[in-house]
Amino acid sequence: MEDILIECSPGISGDMLLGAFYDLGVPKKVIEQPLIDLGLNDRYILNFQESKSCSIRGIKAKIENIECHSIKRDWRSIKELILNGDLEDKLQQIIYKVFESLASAEGKVHGIKSEDVHFHEIGSMDSLVDIIGVCAALNYLNPKKVYCNEPMLGKGYVQTEHGKLSVPCPAVIELIRKKNIRAISCFESIEGELSTPTGIALLSNFANYLQPPSKYSIHSYGVGIGNSKFPFPNLVRVYKITSFVDPSSNQQMNPKCEEICVQEAWIDDQTPEDISNFLEKLRIEGAYDVSYQVINMKKNRIGFSIQVILPTEKKEYFRRLWFDYSKTIGVRERTQSRWILLRRSGECSTAFGNIKVKQTLKPDGSINMKPENDEVLRLELEKNKSTDEIRKIINESSKHFKAFENWK
Repeated sequence: MEDILIECSPGISGDMLLGAFYDLGVPKKVIEQPLIDLGLNDRYILNFQESKSCSIRGIKAKIENIECHSIKRDWRSIKELILNGDLEDKLQQIIYKVFESLASAEGKVHGIKSEDVHFHEIGSMDSLVDIIGVCAALNYLNPKKVYCNEPMLGKGYVQTEHGKLSVPCPAVIELIRKKNIRAISCFESIEGELSTPTGIALLSNFANYLQPPSKYSIHSYGVGIGNSKFPFPNLVRVYKITSFVDPSSNQQMNPKCEEICVQEAWIDDQTPEDISNFLEKLRIEGAYDVSYQVINMKKNRIGFSIQVILPTEKKEYFRRLWFDYSKTIGVRERTQSRWILLRRSGECSTAFGNIKVKQTLKPDGSINMKPENDEVLRLELEKNKSTDEIRKIINESSKHFKAFENWK
């Protein structure tokens, strides 16, 4: 099983991805089968044509809409179409996730519930073919990991059914914010939309790593050509690759040793409310951890022993916080080492939908995964289940982990 590398050169769109996957060798029958299963086969004509952009060859996906009249689809109708269609479970889940992320983004930018979102360009027949076809292609290839580079967004304005919108459009901004995607603004002299909402939605749902591997070999590749004309090639490349661990950069010692600073003080002349506010201030300002305990101090006064673990580069700043936000007249400080396991944050699909999790890499190479406590608490309240029940369901149903960051 190989990996996939998606190279946004410079941006990304659904039709460019579709053309690249076809050029990579995904059969047209594979791309169209889920559209047939959803009963959409008589509403469009899909052709793949050899094309060039600035003398670079590739494939352009051409979709002709043959619906008898223009249909305005909302998220409810598309959701019903997906869930009631005769699709295999894995593919159904992939398609659903992409449209759900688009509905969530559109709902956020328009200030409405995602259920009430009416898709315009995204609900058109060509966008349905792009999204469903790309999902089918990736499901067919079944890569171990999907990598991508940072997409370029562009600048200027684009004409939509909402009117003239600035680039990047609001849905793209929300998608890259929510998925924590690193993006590049544009070439200074180029006006135009380089990355579309469908392209970013597909990328954000498929990419396990938001940067290329440091070392890899290329087995084959496909090139998708876009419709817009720029003074540079407007294309997307999709590579089949084998990625390698780079001992000099990717592979880190695990556990790793790092230097930290520990600051502490005993305080007996502040109220518990004041101490609580001060502890929260320390956490907000970037402390790794803050702990305290109630102690008996001189003259039998009740006080607080407070200890803060923080990055060494912030020790001077935190000294000022102690003296500005507490009544202590002295702070003890030491620098020491600690050994920590590599970890990373991400999200995982579960029976409850996508939830935020953290992974820890053990020295033997095994991985422990733990849901974020805020997610567990939210699900307890929503589902009226105990913590143990929530954690058990998450552990038993979790799959399709997507990293937000590299191991660190």
